[in-house]
Amino acid sequence: MGKQENIAAQIVFGTAVNTGDLDKIREVVAADSVDHDPGDGQVPGPEGYIHFFTGFRAAFPDLHVELDHLVTDDDNVAFAYTVTGTHQGVLEGIPPTGKKIKVRGMQISRFENGKLVERWGSTDQLGILKQIGVIP
Repeated sequence: MGKQENIAAQIVFGTAVNTGDLDKIREVVAADSVDHDPGDGQVPGPEGYIHFFTGFRAAFPDLHVELDHLVTDDDNVAFAYTVTGTHQGVLEGIPPTGKKIKVRGMQISRFENGKLVERWGSTDQLGILKQIGVIP
């Protein structure tokens, strides 16, 4: 598999997150995929991502991830993104505030045979907490 197939798989993943059709993640994530920056309680493989984004989308039902910049090589897709949404559900025990967020993040995804096998990334979690009013 090459760059275009890896980009296509990453697009499937991103579209699943944006639409809430999280079952699609199973199509593009290897069963033993490792997230080097997992959310609390996140297990390996597609189920870990599905669990994480189910919770995140419950907290931010209008969640949208916008691609800002993308770079690839034969095995990796690296990208910068902007996350927006409105805090309308519980986020890790924090009751809904109704406040909007807009934060940046970056991710590197490594692929084998068209499937995500490793992920490194970070989203501005401090920015989220500040924007929903949890911390000054």
